[in-house]
Amino acid sequence: MTISNASISESAVYSDDAVSKVTLQKTDTLTLDVYYFNAGQRLGYHRHPTGDQIFTVIEGEGTFYLDDSGEETIAVSAGSTFLAPANTWHDLHNTGSGKLVAQQVTKQPAGMEKR
Repeated sequence: MTISNASISESAVYSDDAVSKVTLQKTDTLTLDVYYFNAGQRLGYHRHPTGDQIFTVIEGEGTFYLDDSGEETIAVSAGSTFLAPANTWHDLHNTGSGKLVAQQVTKQPAGMEKR
């Protein structure tokens, strides 16, 4: 086995059109993705029918939305860690004035549906 290594900062990609997603690690059972948001960008409501997701904000600030028969929101910033349970609608929005960098670890296969 060889150690697999990737850098969040060296992999940074920002786009004016949409949030950029970079997969840093992937196995048959787990994926680690990093999202790079410009100010005002958001993922858009979506859910993963068969996979929980754990997010951690690396840089910036935003709002995390969860909608499981009623919308809930929390303010998030560097160091915040939060859960999007399987089959639950969720969204992440960069509500700050600078960049937002957030990583997610997702059980695979998770599937994906947009609202």
